[in-house]
Amino acid sequence: MSWLRALGSTGLRVSALGLGTVKLGRNQALKYPADFELPDDRSARQLLALARELGVNLLDTAPAYGNSEERLGRLLAGQRQDWVICSKVGEEFEQGRSRFDFTPEHTRESVLRSLRRLRTDALDVVLVHSDGQDLRIIERMGTLEMLAQLKREGLLRAFGMSTKTVAGGLAAAAACDVVMLTYNTVRQEERPVLDACASLGRGVLVKKVLDSGHLVAAAGQPPQQASLELVLAHPGTSAAIIGTINPGHLRDNAAAARRALA
Repeated sequence: MSWLRALGSTGLRVSALGLGTVKLGRNQALKYPADFELPDDRSARQLLALARELGVNLLDTAPAYGNSEERLGRLLAGQRQDWVICSKVGEEFEQGRSRFDFTPEHTRESVLRSLRRLRTDALDVVLVHSDGQDLRIIERMGTLEMLAQLKREGLLRAFGMSTKTVAGGLAAAAACDVVMLTYNTVRQEERPVLDACASLGRGVLVKKVLDSGHLVAAAGQPPQQASLELVLAHPGTSAAIIGTINPGHLRDNAAAARRALA
């Protein structure tokens, strides 16, 4: 299995391991097992350089990730061509709490703001950051229709949804270029969505590969090895997204991903 993989039928090619960047911009109201400090610009720049050295070309960010987008815009100056950037719409994180807005108007404003923050003319992928009411968003809010319009305008290359339900994931697979879903060694209820995406030729970004840091070692393997082997073995998986600001963890995750592909 190859390290660079097609993101469905989008024409984009992404590394099997993507770097989640919530920890570059936000350290409040998260589900990780331990608290952490945000890295300074020097440390963040070194982390991104290491990711590129390890062959990672996919970065996952979002407006809800604090100032992650703004920092990436600064830190990636002159490197835009080296990265596939995935951002999101729908969720805002303000004063320690999330709020959601899936209206077409906010969707357009959010994409334009992300373009400014990331200092780019086009986003590679934009996903709807679901609040859990996947079907309501898909069927009633007009969010995906606006993303399709923005794609026609050339402001993004592919769009999709980060879903939280099987029904929503299946509906998103029918309507989008890309679906982000949860899949790991302890949470496999969304496997039917992964199967559907494989059949339809949709791109799949797998989130919570390490269950937000809560996976434990099993059968003598480090937790990321077993989970990455499961995730990357499925023919529908385009990339596994794992967030970290620890260079050692990033090296370990990349090595585990390459072993899973061997």
